[in-house]
Amino acid sequence: MLSFQPPADTSLAERALTFRAPAKVNLALHVTGRRADGYHLLESLVVFTGCGDRVTATAADADDFHIHGPFAPAVPADASNLVLRARDLLRRAFPQAATGPVRIALEKNLPAASGIGGGSSDAAAALRALSALWTLDPGADALGRLATPLGADLPMCVAARPLIARGIGEEIEPVDDVPPLVLLLVNPGVPVATPEVFRRLARHDNPPLPPLPRQPGMAGLLGWLAATRNDLEVPGAEVAPVVLDALAALRANGAALARMSGSGATCFGLFSRLDEASAAARRIARAQPGWWVAATQAAAAQAMEAENART
Repeated sequence: MLSFQPPADTSLAERALTFRAPAKVNLALHVTGRRADGYHLLESLVVFTGCGDRVTATAADADDFHIHGPFAPAVPADASNLVLRARDLLRRAFPQAATGPVRIALEKNLPAASGIGGGSSDAAAALRALSALWTLDPGADALGRLATPLGADLPMCVAARPLIARGIGEEIEPVDDVPPLVLLLVNPGVPVATPEVFRRLARHDNPPLPPLPRQPGMAGLLGWLAATRNDLEVPGAEVAPVVLDALAALRANGAALARMSGSGATCFGLFSRLDEASAAARRIARAQPGWWVAATQAAAAQAMEAENART
């Protein structure tokens, strides 16, 4: 249930509050059905990485929104941006709160329309930043439910920890048994429209995820992942054939497993060590200077919860 707590410390409203908007990676994604309204049902094991965007909120005399960073030109700065839609959603949900004018800055480091939840993660970070700035206390679960109308990825991005998502993405099951991971993210510079990927999906009633083993470790997780898939990878590669080149580059440079994330076109590779992933990133970047390449890590659940605190 949503609630409003009167400000206990008005100094919060005088500071700039910055929250991370981490990249989301679908380690496995099974499409298991389709609702009568056309939305697809899925099961997905999701982790969040150390790389991402950043959202800063500051009390102001008038509302203001600024986007900067390497991928700023690729996202809209008008009312269609999910960050501003999140701001307005929060105001409507708490009409009795002193949700005054705010300046929001979005540092856009992730490519847009790339299958790693950039826009959804930005909106989730905005919700957390504004909740702190306006001294709201909806709680993470309620905030995730509140955010669902903005997109099916919003509840998982609000949680921002290892989890299994079901339904259309709004049913969240936190998981504690995913070990720390080293990932290399590769985006070949082609935006992919999610509706087109789903339109090309050959089958809508695939088997669900197998049970995740308890405390599998890296070897156990790789074994589990080998029995899973991303059902959107084949249609994603049909929409953007360069996805196959990104997967091939990851495998050729030592990834223990390479797979597309979400609806693409970002692909990820799993590595044993960060220095190995970083070396592979340098090789791929030299060979493909137009690609976005990032070696990063996904922490275990407990460390991720601490990292999700305001930075």
